[in-house]
Amino acid sequence: MNHFRAIATAMTCTLALTGVAEAQSMRLITQNQEQRAQYPAEAEAVAALAEAGFDVSRSEYQAVGIDLADGLRLLSTGAFDMATIQVGSVAKDDPFLEGIDLIGVSTNMDDLKSAVDAFRDAFNARLEEKFGVTAAAIWPFGPQVFLCGAEMSSLDDLDGMKVRSFTASMSTLLENLGATPVTLSFPEVYPALQRGVATCGVTSPTSSNTGKWPEVTTHLYPLSVSGSVQAHMVNLDWLNGLSEDARAAFEETMAAMEAELWDVAINTNGTAQSCSTGGECPEGGIYTSYDMTLVPVSDDDKARVAEISVSAVLPEWAEKCEASYPGCKQIWNDTVGAARGLSID
Repeated sequence: MNHFRAIATAMTCTLALTGVAEAQSMRLITQNQEQRAQYPAEAEAVAALAEAGFDVSRSEYQAVGIDLADGLRLLSTGAFDMATIQVGSVAKDDPFLEGIDLIGVSTNMDDLKSAVDAFRDAFNARLEEKFGVTAAAIWPFGPQVFLCGAEMSSLDDLDGMKVRSFTASMSTLLENLGATPVTLSFPEVYPALQRGVATCGVTSPTSSNTGKWPEVTTHLYPLSVSGSVQAHMVNLDWLNGLSEDARAAFEETMAAMEAELWDVAINTNGTAQSCSTGGECPEGGIYTSYDMTLVPVSDDDKARVAEISVSAVLPEWAEKCEASYPGCKQIWNDTVGAARGLSID
């Protein structure tokens, strides 16, 4: 995290030399709570911005009662200057956005990184054109896996179950597996699993452990179906109103935070999974030790997810996307598709 401190120190000096005395205000709403693995990187970035002359007012969706799915609209109207956005949950406002992380396309972090990098420019161009916002940092929560409160040995066992979903393409996968998708935001999942509103849920090992899902589930099936891409998005009017120096400091800080958050997604989920399933679990950290059953992932199930992605997820997404954004299928083929060796006919 020393990179954040270097940015803040350099920018503080720059602002002093250029005579900028008044702090630049920023209203941030975020989903990253203190117990989450992603919190330290964001907190360090906020601290670096504060030292560089930004007056950051930080709110959390959960604390103020705002649904994650409404984040993009609130940012677009200027209610907030920056917001953490769960891309899949706001894609109801524009299906094109979900093209960055469609189910079954990028199931490990290396593949996802190549897809995100390929799609970034097109993603931001659409955000700017339609919503007046841009993504200052794009990052994943990590591999999205299955946790169930019932016996599970393969994807076949999801047939007939109610399973938490939070994106349209995830719902398509679940329907093709015979499950009933139940659309729930993250804070709604624990009580839904507890009450039997849903039997299973999909999220990352880190999020499920810190969210205490192992208290209300018994089996963990670490078959990754996506990466749950998030973004720190900013209102363009706010961004364009920054001085040249302040904007440079902001963008450099966001780039450093993005790199840290990718590192978290790549390197912490194994520890969280071990903690959830009775394995080694470091003491004094953010993770809690549980004794879930860890279910071995089969090659047949990996192939099944890939097949459903090609035969159902991609064409269904393309049809919805073309209806609201003609030409988006070709954009996807030229970006994510090219990076992942896929093409939608």
